[in-house]
Amino acid sequence: MIADLSQSDLEALGARVRADYDAFRARGLKLDMTRGKPAPEQLDLAEGMLALPGNRDHLTEANEDARNYGGVQGLAEVRAMFAPTLGVAPAQVIVGDNASLAMMHDAIVWALLKGVPGSAKPWSKEGEIAFLCPVPGYDRHFAICEEYGIRMIPVPMTGDGPDMAKVEELVRDPAVKGMWCVPKYSNPSAESYSDETVRRLASMKTAAPDFRLFWDNAYVLHHLTDDRREILNVVEACAEAGNPDRPFVFASTSKMTLAGAGLAFFASSEANVKWWIARASKRTIGPDKLNQLRHVRFLKDEAGLIAHMDKHRALLAPKFEAVTKALSDRLANQGAARWIKPAGGYFVSVDVTEGAASRVVQLAKEAGLLLTAAGATWPYGKDPNDSNLRLAPSYPSLKDVKAASEGIAICIQLAAIESEQAKRKSKAA
Repeated sequence: MIADLSQSDLEALGARVRADYDAFRARGLKLDMTRGKPAPEQLDLAEGMLALPGNRDHLTEANEDARNYGGVQGLAEVRAMFAPTLGVAPAQVIVGDNASLAMMHDAIVWALLKGVPGSAKPWSKEGEIAFLCPVPGYDRHFAICEEYGIRMIPVPMTGDGPDMAKVEELVRDPAVKGMWCVPKYSNPSAESYSDETVRRLASMKTAAPDFRLFWDNAYVLHHLTDDRREILNVVEACAEAGNPDRPFVFASTSKMTLAGAGLAFFASSEANVKWWIARASKRTIGPDKLNQLRHVRFLKDEAGLIAHMDKHRALLAPKFEAVTKALSDRLANQGAARWIKPAGGYFVSVDVTEGAASRVVQLAKEAGLLLTAAGATWPYGKDPNDSNLRLAPSYPSLKDVKAASEGIAICIQLAAIESEQAKRKSKAA
């Protein structure tokens, strides 16, 4: 443990790690691990989609012309293919265009302007409203709330999902209208919600009768190991608890097929689906049904989708292994950082010495490594402990991930040593 070293041993270790850092910096690397984008090799897995649906192949199973207007809810065959993954019947699925984030944005805006089923009035007419935000969490969720003046309330994660005692306390406030959830392989902590957590979220008493769970199941099929985590079906759990309209479920194929040309999904109760269609029909005459048809032709069925995701896993798993191995090799038993080896998802969450995350990002930048900004995993970009880092190893090559991970581990160790040295100096003053 760094904190247990004698002063002379701490100084000696600091000198060695500083030398390692200087040597790493001298390599002149230029590496970016800021965003969880699919690598070119992953996009290549779906390269065959670019030739689909093909010349004169534009008729759906219902003999509808996919080139034309209409079909706000999405093609029946697409809804049938993805309904099992979403945990609902095909009639409870809406197929959108390429970004589930866009559907989440629309849901927020429509709730503000129109309310949702069960609302007495539009949310914007109720004064200040708030959302619960599990932390560490997804910065783009937080950005939507910040854009529209929705107060964000951090809720700590526990390893089984959000701290439910805290959640159940906070939803007694009628201003709390919703909660962001990434229930499976959470962004960035990679933890999955336990059955108990899902049941409590489904059944808890909320002061707001129109409270919504924004259930972003972004990583529903994004396994990294043979331990294929499954979570309780939130739509069924909410219905059984007498709150059928509570969940708004979102997902997409952005990290399955083509990130810029995938499909997004909204799934929920019958009432919520009708609400969505009523709003969406004013916004559009119909989605890109040729892209929907392309996905059907390429993936074919649920089994084809799962087989395709196994190919992604083969490319991603070695990169995540490289990150956790580099952290373990340099930082094990040092007290400089804590991390979990993820079983799925797109990120490695690392908690470093309190007050040191910003320093790690700075050191990394000076060594040619771009990391997600410290604080990004908290509302308003403000991590009160300045300790969480989100590492995104998906996009760089495996060779670059290995090099970057070595450098990140050195930066974490150096920042921890600097922090300990500063503490001792302060005490001695």
